[in-house]
Amino acid sequence: MKPITPKLIVYVFAAFLSLSPFTVNAQTDNSVAPQDAKQIAIDAYIYGYPLVTMEMTRRVSTNVAKPEGTRAPMGQQAILREYPTAAFKDVTAPNADTLYSSTWLDVGQEPYVLSLPEADNRYYLFPMLDGWTTVFQVPGKRTTGTGPQKYVITGPNWKGELPVGIPEYKSPTSIVWVLGRIYSTGTPEDYAKVHKLQDKISLVPLSSFRRPYLPPVGKIDPAIDMKTPVREQVNALDTAAFFNLLATLMKDNPAAPADAPIVVKMEQLGIKLGTPFAFAELDPAVQAELQDVPKVAFEKIMAHFKRAGKNVNGWVFTTNTGTYGTDYLQRALITAIGLGANRPQDAVYPTSQADAKGRPYSGKYKYVMHFPKGKLPPVDGFWSLTMYNADYFFYGNPLNRYTLSARNDLKANADGSVDLYLQHENPGPEKESNWLPAPEGKFILMLRLYWPKETPPSIIDGSWAIPPVVKVK
Repeated sequence: MKPITPKLIVYVFAAFLSLSPFTVNAQTDNSVAPQDAKQIAIDAYIYGYPLVTMEMTRRVSTNVAKPEGTRAPMGQQAILREYPTAAFKDVTAPNADTLYSSTWLDVGQEPYVLSLPEADNRYYLFPMLDGWTTVFQVPGKRTTGTGPQKYVITGPNWKGELPVGIPEYKSPTSIVWVLGRIYSTGTPEDYAKVHKLQDKISLVPLSSFRRPYLPPVGKIDPAIDMKTPVREQVNALDTAAFFNLLATLMKDNPAAPADAPIVVKMEQLGIKLGTPFAFAELDPAVQAELQDVPKVAFEKIMAHFKRAGKNVNGWVFTTNTGTYGTDYLQRALITAIGLGANRPQDAVYPTSQADAKGRPYSGKYKYVMHFPKGKLPPVDGFWSLTMYNADYFFYGNPLNRYTLSARNDLKANADGSVDLYLQHENPGPEKESNWLPAPEGKFILMLRLYWPKETPPSIIDGSWAIPPVVKVK
């Protein structure tokens, strides 16, 4: 299965935007009944949730003077030198299989040039997300190989001269998040190899390409909350604040042509692109109906989990990630529980909140996941099983182990099968290599398949089924 070429889609966007009705502000329709207004607002919240979340994430991730840990000023790389720990709360559902390179760009005024060095056949990918969380390009081992390569990332309205011979990646929005991932076994020796690779990666403004470039010192905004997880900050926005921010952001991060119907509905409530949302000017009855929209809409987003894709042996997964079209509910859910998700050809993320019989997981019990001989996850990249607490963050444990994968030197049974032990208590030295520590209370599992095989056995075509997680009697 070949992915749709994003460049073709981008060109269609660019051609259409010059004739787009989105820049025309319709008059607020004061005849909208309160209940109808509420439904429109709920739909608009779900539609705009990814863009607002991306902006709030960008603010927290770039509110530093210089690169440090998971954060870096705009246009500069935050390079992780080791796996995230249980203290990491910037992004939900992080992984502990790759070393991240995270860069936030504003390509609305000037393009940026990404340079990737020779990777010596090491697995990596550098997906580029627009402001709506769509992965519009993804250079990496699967798509472009591991040799040296360069790309120019331009904004939606860029018209100018670009370096000859360097491909252009046009972003549909001014906000771009380049979220690189480089696989590492996690040993000191392999970390050192990846660090050398990371140090050769560069992202510079086009005006500084092939010239000496000293990144400017970042400006720190003391008003930005640097402690509260981003999702909680977004959820804390009231109706007026949420839609005011959404309308402001959509000026430089335009809606896609296919979004015209929802944009028209939003304008009926006075949510006009690039214009402050005058919530206080709405009819008092409408204001009253919209007060709890953030809470109701977010509950709807999270309730979509059970319908977000296939359910195989208690594992819910979808191949609808990275590109969403007009499936706004799906896009919002992935934003809430897995911001930065890849295209399915690059990764599939089966998630499980309950065992094979539908009972929610709890660290009070013991569970086993059994793989018959030769039936471990079929991938061309790598696979891992990750443990999260109820909020989709890592669970701190004595082993500092958040995942199980082939790099754990898993012990096979006498018949060649492999059992993984998911429980709070250590199962003992004979089983510890296959133990994934669980919190005492609720937990969630995510199985990552990077570069899943597209020929049988394959999770993409259903010819490989994920084994159930069974509660031990």
